[in-house]
Amino acid sequence: MLSRYPECAEALAKYRINPGNVGRGKKRDEQFATMIETACRYDKPIRIGVNWGSMDQPLLAKMLDENAAQGNPRSLAEIQRDTLITSALQSAQEAENIGLGHDRILISCKTSSVQDLITVYRELAARSDYALHLGLTEAGLGSKGIVASTAALAVLLQEGIGDTIRISLTPEPGGDRCKEVVVAQEILQTMGFRAFTPLVTSCPGCGRTTSTYFQQLAEDIQAYLRNQMPVWKSQYSGVEEMTVAVMGCVVNGPGESEHANIGISLPGTGERPVAPVYIDGKRDVTLKGDHIADEFQAIIDNYVKSTYQPNS
Repeated sequence: MLSRYPECAEALAKYRINPGNVGRGKKRDEQFATMIETACRYDKPIRIGVNWGSMDQPLLAKMLDENAAQGNPRSLAEIQRDTLITSALQSAQEAENIGLGHDRILISCKTSSVQDLITVYRELAARSDYALHLGLTEAGLGSKGIVASTAALAVLLQEGIGDTIRISLTPEPGGDRCKEVVVAQEILQTMGFRAFTPLVTSCPGCGRTTSTYFQQLAEDIQAYLRNQMPVWKSQYSGVEEMTVAVMGCVVNGPGESEHANIGISLPGTGERPVAPVYIDGKRDVTLKGDHIADEFQAIIDNYVKSTYQPNS
């Protein structure tokens, strides 16, 4: 396909090869070589992406036969994990033999099991120094997919394993694929590795917060920050690291608000109907009335303009 459409081959930022479905026997070797040669011609990196659901079957059969001949054979799961790693590393070495630079190769070995993924990548990192792409494949729907992906990737990232990441979520009917990107960004940002957009700290609510007002405000402010970020990014430096707190009562509200760059502590049940606003740890103004949300948003806008340096 890349040979047939050279304009596409030149336009793509990176290619991906799955050793398990690039072909069989001689055809496999020819197709693999063609992709590597095309990558060399256009100076493109390649991700060698091995997947739990499409392993190299001849290699798996060979490793199973070798394992069966051992006096104390390993489990099927261990052989499958080792097949993933071996397939990726052999393919990477083959790509280098054809002429692709070591630093133009990215490896992934994806599974749909959190524990298997962690085990595979720890071993992969120990056995090679290729750049590694992390991702839990077929993670699933909604919160299950988000939780599973976060559980796996957070462990590996904390151990210094991984150079790029992908979140694979089954979208809801008519859903937006951009949610995968948002989740990936939030994993990296909440772990302190990268900053993409200001995130909102907000309390879960309790008996003191019978009103849903603070929940709606937290949601609205987070949406506003994310939507406004492209504009701010083009105008100011460092806005993505700003922290905002929207709290629902006096118990933890003032303390969390003081920790943020900008925070608001809304009144809980039985508290005075006022909302103190904190800026850089100091109480700045108290809001009240029917326009607290608009006034707080305006405070955020003014803070950005007065705090962050304009882009040159």
